[in-house]
Order: sequence, then structure tokens, then C-alpha cells
Amino acid sequence: MNKQNVVLIGMPGVGKSTVGVILAKVLGYEFVDSDLLIQKAEKRLLREIIAQEGQAGFLKIENRVNASIDMEKTVIATGGSVVYCTEAMEHLKKIGTVVYLKLDYEILKKRLGNLRCRGVVLRKGQTLKDLYDERTPLYEKYADIVVDEKNLNIEETLQKILEKLEK
Repeated sequence: MNKQNVVLIGMPGVGKSTVGVILAKVLGYEFVDSDLLIQKAEKRLLREIIAQEGQAGFLKIENRVNASIDMEKTVIATGGSVVYCTEAMEHLKKIGTVVYLKLDYEILKKRLGNLRCRGVVLRKGQTLKDLYDERTPLYEKYADIVVDEKNLNIEETLQKILEKLEK
């Protein structure tokens, strides 16, 4: 398999889907949001899956769906929790260049507002800060490219990604 895909990872709210759609247009690629693939496969909303299956059950499904993505020339926006899914991440690294969209915690907090509505997987008593601190090393571990979005708008973020992909 060749690395013909671009895989976007990062916290909820960093703009993976927003940037992903535009990136796909610029590259002439397809765009897919793996959260939507999960909803389609399960015929349920993310928050329903989490409510019904619990966190572990959701991650099992997320792992399975992401590990089975078989596409070429596609920008794949992943769910924020995909980095807990080892199999899925190994697969995504094999089929694509993994781009970590990084955002400072303070900016992220402002952007996110209510997490529960977004289908964000939080354990009991876990804060957004806990989640951020837990996931950041995982995002860094899997990233082929890191794009720090601090002080960048969508256009600038896009430019940064394109520059780094060309290298």
C-alpha cells in the first residue's frame, strides 16, 4: 500500500473536518470523516454509541472502523479518541501521512464549549485538561507532521499543512 492519503489527528475542536474538506479540494482528493463512517456502520450517533456501549465499547468500534479504512487519495479526518486505538493508528500510518493539528489548551477550551454534545469521550471525573494532557503525547507519537495552529486561521493552517506535505 502506498501512502496516498492524508490523515488528520488532534483534539476535538482543532478543525480536522473543516481543514480536511478544504485540503481535499486543494489536493484533488476525496474527503472522509471517520466519525461519520462510524455512525454509518453503526446506524447510530456517536453520543448514542457512547451512551449505549460505554467508552470501551465505543473505542472498540472506533478501532474496527478506522482499521478497515481502505481508500486512496483521500483526506481522512479522524475522531479525537482514535489515538487510543493501536490497530487503527498503525493502519492509518501505513496508508497515509499522519498530520497532527495541535492547538494550545487555552484556545481549545474556548472553542469547545459543551463537550458532551460533541460525543467527546470523557471518563467519570475527567476534565478537558486531563484529556488534553493524556492525548497530547499520543498525538505526538503517531504524527508524521505536526502543525501548530497557534495564531493561525484556517487558510494559514492549510498553507502550513501543504508546505509540510511537499517536503
